[in-house]
Amino acid sequence: MPDQNDNRNGNKPDLPIAPKGNRAALVLFFSIIVLLAVFLFFGQNENSREISYSSFLSYLELGEVKSIKIIDQRDVEGVLKGKGGAEMPFTTRIPYFDAELMAKLEEKGVSVTGAISGTSPFQILFELTPWIFGFIMIWIMMKQVQGNNKAFSFGKSRAKMYSDSNKKITFEDVAGQKEAKYELMEVVDFLKNPNRFLKMGAKIPKGVLLVGMPGTGKTLIAKATAGEANVPFFHMSGSDFVEMFVGVGASRVRDLFEQGRKHAPCIIFIDELDAVGRTRGSGLGGGHDEREQTLNQMLVEMDGFDTKDGVIVLAATNRPDVLDPALLRPGRFDRQVVVAMPDVNERTEILKIHMRQIPTSGDVDVEKLSRATPGTSGADLANLVNEAALFAIRKNKEVVEMDDFEDARDKILMGVARKSLVIADEEKRATAIHESGHALLHYFLAHADSLHKVTIVPRGRALGLALSLPDKDTYSRTYGWLYDRIVISYGGYAAEKIIYGETTTGAAQDIKQATEIAQKMVREWGMAEDIGPISLGEDEEPIFLGREIAQHKDYSEATAQKIDAAIQGILDSALEKATNILKREKDRLVKLADELMQVETLEDKEVRELLSLPVGKVLLEEGIAPC
Repeated sequence: MPDQNDNRNGNKPDLPIAPKGNRAALVLFFSIIVLLAVFLFFGQNENSREISYSSFLSYLELGEVKSIKIIDQRDVEGVLKGKGGAEMPFTTRIPYFDAELMAKLEEKGVSVTGAISGTSPFQILFELTPWIFGFIMIWIMMKQVQGNNKAFSFGKSRAKMYSDSNKKITFEDVAGQKEAKYELMEVVDFLKNPNRFLKMGAKIPKGVLLVGMPGTGKTLIAKATAGEANVPFFHMSGSDFVEMFVGVGASRVRDLFEQGRKHAPCIIFIDELDAVGRTRGSGLGGGHDEREQTLNQMLVEMDGFDTKDGVIVLAATNRPDVLDPALLRPGRFDRQVVVAMPDVNERTEILKIHMRQIPTSGDVDVEKLSRATPGTSGADLANLVNEAALFAIRKNKEVVEMDDFEDARDKILMGVARKSLVIADEEKRATAIHESGHALLHYFLAHADSLHKVTIVPRGRALGLALSLPDKDTYSRTYGWLYDRIVISYGGYAAEKIIYGETTTGAAQDIKQATEIAQKMVREWGMAEDIGPISLGEDEEPIFLGREIAQHKDYSEATAQKIDAAIQGILDSALEKATNILKREKDRLVKLADELMQVETLEDKEVRELLSLPVGKVLLEEGIAPC
């Protein structure tokens, strides 16, 4: 990754089957509602007039009652004689036992009939409604249990299935990673033509473990493998297996492999395998930990199927060191495929693939961008292209230009510029001196990377930055480069000391970085002559906790003193060298700081022109050259 001194205090996949909902239950529910409304509407006689019992007796005395029907000796339904022969239905209720009522009715010649109350359809439906709703709820829950969604499905796999209906991803969509694709082509060939392997008696690996840093494209390669083979692809994360309920993880493992067998030939992909596949016995819960039960079930399932079934298990992790050895033995994950960080050529291919989706101008130099982004992953490059497009949108451009990509790169490498931050002139001047010290040393150290940009614009948590980029990709570091890195780290500290006679808290991160490098040089990389090539004090990391909390001391106190002396010697020498160079170049240091106070940001070419520095490294006087 590019070095930076921040020393001044940085296609949605579709589910295989979408839940259709319980349509029948909904239809039944709305039917009940409609029926209730109908019975409520028609269950009443709109023409009937309800009158009081006293009014009924008055009408009876006047002889205006034609006929009545007494229901259950309590409710009365009758007809009143209206004017002109009109009739008007009425209803009333007998509030008390009236022994004289029948005599009055006979006296007035009223036709009297009796009846008992019948059960209306509305009443029947009203009484049955709770039972109907109860049966509906039970039916819905049973459907959910049988299905693969929602309640009561804790033990069901949450794997997402990608099929032909989804956008197919092939190896053409994966830039670089030639070795990884070559290894996986055997899996593709087996899924396409298994008889070819069975005739030769060859066994294809049951499981393939993809190992690589985050963002290198492990998941993408797995999808591309399924796309090349044209088979279903089940995707599930390791964390999806484990729940708070005991036994759920093991149940989901069984269900996942059962789905795989039903859809064979297919590929089962488990992302972040280390979430469930860590070494057993390392957790705080002992041998009964839920993760261990899940892992045990996974081991059993991988032993229980044969590759002739057409089910291949792919898994991805960036922590292969914490996986249980039982997972990595032959017969389970037989093969490990390294998905490495892309080199300069692969970064060019990755950028071209992502640039297909955006309009770019003719001035965009893809090769230059790939050279300026060493140590970045495929995900980082995808983010770079997206950020460049966002920069172009903010500027109301029709196409994405080269300056948009450079702005996006600076944002990713150095952080978002905080131009609104108010800084006093004295502190801004100190920041300019500090960053000028870092920047200037790049031109006087033989093994240092080239300066890319120096700025006093606050970015992220830093008040200023001096960013360098390597001239080429490197996979190991020499003593000279590490030593010069320490010298550059002390550049800000030394510059403050030379100009002000004291230092600020802004050098804290510099000192930390320098100390860490020196410690590794002595204790891990065998770069101390007095101690030799020996690894001392190797960190022991508790696997369950996933962080370094213990350190094993396998050396004596006398050796510890030698280690401390060697580390201190490297640091003192680097600080002295940084101080000597900056004292000699004090005029250039001040001139560079003055210019930064005016323009705030300078690139390598501008610094060379300002300070009259030649292209390449400046010839050093004897006594200042790197050790």
